[in-house]
Amino acid sequence: MQVVYFLNPHPSGLYLDIGCGTGNYTIALANKGLNFVGVEPSEQMLMEARKRGETILWLQGTAEQIPADVSNFDGVIATLTIHHWANLLKSFSELARVIKPGGRFVIFTATPHQMGHYWLNHYFPQMLQLSISQMPAFEVIKNELGGAGFEISATEKYFVQDDLQDTFLYAGKNKPQIYLDEAVRKGISSFAALANAEEIRTGLLKLQLDLESGKFTDIKKTYNNDFGDYLFIVAEKKITDNK
Repeated sequence: MQVVYFLNPHPSGLYLDIGCGTGNYTIALANKGLNFVGVEPSEQMLMEARKRGETILWLQGTAEQIPADVSNFDGVIATLTIHHWANLLKSFSELARVIKPGGRFVIFTATPHQMGHYWLNHYFPQMLQLSISQMPAFEVIKNELGGAGFEISATEKYFVQDDLQDTFLYAGKNKPQIYLDEAVRKGISSFAALANAEEIRTGLLKLQLDLESGKFTDIKKTYNNDFGDYLFIVAEKKITDNK
């Protein structure tokens, strides 16, 4: 798991999954023997997380207000969540409060530039435009991290792989048929919360016809690029000299 590589966790450390949702990543990391706490604003999602990970500490909170002490965590992960945060600087500052000096903060997100090259734009342009408008650009993230006391130490583009198990927005890049499944769409926030019903209906019909005719292959090729589908950003809390 790439997030573990970037976090470089210590077995005895304590780590935070902020915006953990129903706990997919929290539970997977806990199963690797790591000590994780999940924080999520939605009580409904936390109820599901508690059922799935009974031994994990789940707390209700937001990125702007985390129910934890100062310098409580050795590191933090934020996977596909920062676009939901109302104020990046305030959120990053709150995370800086609860992370130990030198602690790592690993962000997994997508930039507007990357999302503009998803083939989903061909079938669901209005939905994608709304999704893109939510996403902070890399320069914005970088500036707000700096203002909160973090320094970016690494970035890495991520390209969706064929064996991907998760079902976030572009999970079907190489498996377009998954979008025809209503259960899958319900689990993707863009389809569930941002989509226009008529656009989804016509887009799915067009996608199905293109898959059947083989036309989809040529359409997908027009969206090939080297920008990456998502982006890992690794930041470290600066160690200040108080002498």
